[in-house]
Amino acid sequence: MDATSQRFLMCRPTYFAVDYAINPWMDPTAPVDAALAIRQWEQLRRTYLDLGHTVELIDPVPGLPDMVFAANGGTVIGDRAMAVQFRDPQRADEAPAYRAWFEAAGFEVYDPKHVNEGEGDVLLVGDHLLAGTGFRTAHASHAQLQEVFGYPVVTLQLVDPRFYHLDTALTVLDERTVAYLPEAFSPGSRAVLRRLYPDAVRASLADAEVLGLNAVGDGRHVVLPAQATGLAAQLRDRGYQTIGVDLSELRKAGGGPKCCTLRLRQGKASQ
Repeated sequence: MDATSQRFLMCRPTYFAVDYAINPWMDPTAPVDAALAIRQWEQLRRTYLDLGHTVELIDPVPGLPDMVFAANGGTVIGDRAMAVQFRDPQRADEAPAYRAWFEAAGFEVYDPKHVNEGEGDVLLVGDHLLAGTGFRTAHASHAQLQEVFGYPVVTLQLVDPRFYHLDTALTVLDERTVAYLPEAFSPGSRAVLRRLYPDAVRASLADAEVLGLNAVGDGRHVVLPAQATGLAAQLRDRGYQTIGVDLSELRKAGGGPKCCTLRLRQGKASQ
């Protein structure tokens, strides 16, 4: 297995808090240690750097506590970036901040026609874009993704509100392999995943419940929540090297390593 150098965009959780509830993980009455959240996020950033990846940063904005979840800021392939439109008004102002960053970085930016929460629901696996729907990203947005990036889009229906974004229920391990929680998908979508990825790693509910599938792979290494010990063992059995990180504070808002990480993919969109 060969690791591929990655370029990531991240946002420091300077203003992280749980002030509202827009998913089942969030409880505004529960205490949050903002300083610990920052230290845990720094550990994640350092892990990427130690693996030889490039990490770029977007400035956090006061009043946007979920801006740390950079994966929701857009979808980027080659020199094109699809901006986002959030379902919930609490996150709406993140969209122009990320759009401005893409423009300043030289990407050709496309505005969404429908609700689209970025790489939280859009994952590139080889020659396919897997696109989630059911809770956040609108099904209608999938057609625009195909037009912008020129990859076939495979729609996957999410059915468990705990796994409200695709990247909480499925992780990309390399260009041919994924790991996923079957119970998070509709029967038809499970059948599609079995057909496309017969050798996929099937995670347990226990590991998914600590957001173990909210992981980041580079072809050899998989960075995942330290609490997902069963999934880590499954991945090591397949030959991957696992690196556990503790993002327990950010999990209080429903986020893990992948939520904090927007992949800025190299090369050109397929058009």
